[in-house]
Amino acid sequence: STSSGARVLSVQSHVVHGYVGNKSAVFPLQLLGFEVDSINTVHFSNHTGYPTFKGTVLSGQELLGVMEGLKSNDLVDHTHLLTGYIGSESVLDAVVDVLGELRAKNPGAVYVCDPVLGDHGRIYTKPELVDIYIEKVVPLADILTPNQFELQLLTGTKVETEEDIKRAVDLLHGKGPETVVVTSIYPEGQDSEAIEIIASTTREQCAGSHSRFKLRIPKLGSHFTGTGDLTAALLLAWCHEYPENLQQAVLRCMSTVYDVLKDTAANGRGNEKAFMKTPELRLIQNQDVIRKPPTHFASSVEPL
Repeated sequence: STSSGARVLSVQSHVVHGYVGNKSAVFPLQLLGFEVDSINTVHFSNHTGYPTFKGTVLSGQELLGVMEGLKSNDLVDHTHLLTGYIGSESVLDAVVDVLGELRAKNPGAVYVCDPVLGDHGRIYTKPELVDIYIEKVVPLADILTPNQFELQLLTGTKVETEEDIKRAVDLLHGKGPETVVVTSIYPEGQDSEAIEIIASTTREQCAGSHSRFKLRIPKLGSHFTGTGDLTAALLLAWCHEYPENLQQAVLRCMSTVYDVLKDTAANGRGNEKAFMKTPELRLIQNQDVIRKPPTHFASSVEPL
């Protein structure tokens, strides 16, 4: 695998039980041959969709302290930074410093940022974070994976039609990120039978690979937790494997996610205690799919 020599620093939440944040991202990356160093921004008993959760939250200062330890032992040697949900301004500011450290050592370090802010028109993080993302974080990212609502927040524009999305993606390219993958677009509103993904890159693509395209994926009924974290991790992996073929990278990533979700929906034990009542992702049972993903949905690819 071409991931030899690739080392990811993944700064995300950690749960003792279940699969969100680093628990959803680290194992798939390791299966695909990446060395992963993880910093846990929270250490919770379980994800917050359960009736209760207990644990601790890392401060920005503590994050910088951990980095200081890595640096003093000459262990900052990463090819990638991956970030997902971040709960406070101090940690988000610290992430900017962390990326600075990574790029001081390796100027080509790739930053894959999932700007987790909200969904379906609702912000579920501190509103103050939106400005930090816009001003400091987005300009530094190489690969950005917003959903439709986050695309709207990050560009300050109305994002309803496909034209709106294309315009907003161009605004983001103008700010810095060479690759933007807009996850979970509901073309017919919330009740869509399918979701669409729109992917766009300013990077030169190999012959036969479109630099901007959309694909359609059948919607699975349930809402699963940890899906976005898995998606961003797999996108990092497959964009590394196919740097000039975003189409192949997105197809492999989305096919894996779809198969994992489909199996989870069919065979996962529903958690009656959780509000969502959806089972935890079945990552362990789907190692083969993660390692050697099919490429479903290739026939739905439409250049834009």
